[in-house]
Amino acid sequence: MKILVAGGTGFIGTNLCAELAERGHEVTALSRSPDGGGLPDGVEVAIGDVSAYDSIVDTVAGHDAVVNLVALSPLFKPRGGKSHETVHLGGTENLVRAAEAGDIDRFLQLSALGADPDGATAYIRTKGKAEAVVRSSALEWTIVRPSVVFGDGGEFVDFTKALTTPYVTGLPGGGKTRFQPIWVGDLVPMLADALEDEAHTGETYDLAGPEVLTLADVTELAYAAEGKDITIVPIPMGLAKVGLSAIGPVPFLPFGPDQARSLAFDNTVTDNDVTAFDRDPADLTTLASYLGLAGPGRRGRPAGTA
Repeated sequence: MKILVAGGTGFIGTNLCAELAERGHEVTALSRSPDGGGLPDGVEVAIGDVSAYDSIVDTVAGHDAVVNLVALSPLFKPRGGKSHETVHLGGTENLVRAAEAGDIDRFLQLSALGADPDGATAYIRTKGKAEAVVRSSALEWTIVRPSVVFGDGGEFVDFTKALTTPYVTGLPGGGKTRFQPIWVGDLVPMLADALEDEAHTGETYDLAGPEVLTLADVTELAYAAEGKDITIVPIPMGLAKVGLSAIGPVPFLPFGPDQARSLAFDNTVTDNDVTAFDRDPADLTTLASYLGLAGPGRRGRPAGTA
């Protein structure tokens, strides 16, 4: 297939482009920047901004499938004048419109766990609205909702470090927010399968990793990977929200009220749909094994195993 990956030069995008190219597909990475660093040989780069329809419509035409990975971070405040509304909703509307105009067969939408038009954060609300756009289209679509994704080039561990300080740190609610992080190396083959297998058409999948970790767990793992112990001091959630709301307008600080609200609800699955791709959740890579850690209470295979 000729596949256009919108957001193909990002963290998940570079990994997916490599996976698709290895499977023999003709792959083009759509990006606002011409920098194709990190992409394998043979993957083309096209310049376009999904929030500007005229910049993408000609590029979308002529492909067999489109993947929409374009997103703002749920962990950090939006930068560069972009908003969740223009990128998640407007960008999806433009890609869907261009795909319909170009008679594209397949459309894969990367959404987010818990996406809901009435959700608590702008990220979750606009992801939910974007899903509705995809479902109401004339395209053969698949929607994938992953939990937080970790791996080389990802921001999850960096976010944890930015939120904390070494040795002694405060965490909102004591870091009890629960995540079910999935390794990018486990996720991208499932995304590729979703494109290739027509059995996934019209389906929505919640995908997550093999274990549930609290933010406190993740913090301890992140510093343990650097050989550091850490003591966590609980910060009442209400106080954390007030503090982050107060610093929200400060441009050089990466957090704001939306990030505080995101820590008020869990990011886990009830049923892990990785089984729809013939994967056993227990066989997926844990964060501890990715970080090269082993020991009591830390599940996962030894470091370096696949």
